[in-house]
Amino acid sequence: MLSAESLAKIDRELAKYPADQFRSAAMSALRIALTERRETGATPEERCLNADVIEFVANYIGIPPVAAYEVATFYNMYDMKPVGKYKITVCTNLPCALQGGVNAAQYISGKLGIALGETSADGKYTLLEGECMGACGDAPVLLLNNHKMCSFMTPEAIDKKLAELE
Repeated sequence: MLSAESLAKIDRELAKYPADQFRSAAMSALRIALTERRETGATPEERCLNADVIEFVANYIGIPPVAAYEVATFYNMYDMKPVGKYKITVCTNLPCALQGGVNAAQYISGKLGIALGETSADGKYTLLEGECMGACGDAPVLLLNNHKMCSFMTPEAIDKKLAELE
């Protein structure tokens, strides 16, 4: 279900913990699984975690599947439903909102033709509203595919970022 490379990464995470505490590696293991699925999935449905993947990860690290499922459903960084190839999460909490976060979200929405919480018809983009990303001084900020923080997202910077993704 996961590549040998991803399993080796999970093994490196497991090596950080005593065998009776492998549950501590659940977050990392799920992140590794999701990253592989995002990079290799051809359709939005293949770019998210599903029950089979979560159960596989749980069994691989030796924890009950429900324990892995609890982690995957608690944190919003795990995509439990289909998302676009590029998941754009815009911070709209107060500090970012005061610095244009809401305007940035509206601008991206207009450029992509999708509302917050939607995925483009071609499956390329998903636009989400996010909670504080801890970069208030760089507002407005967005997070691309849960990994790349983009700061000072003016309309010009947004246009440049979207052009890079084409």
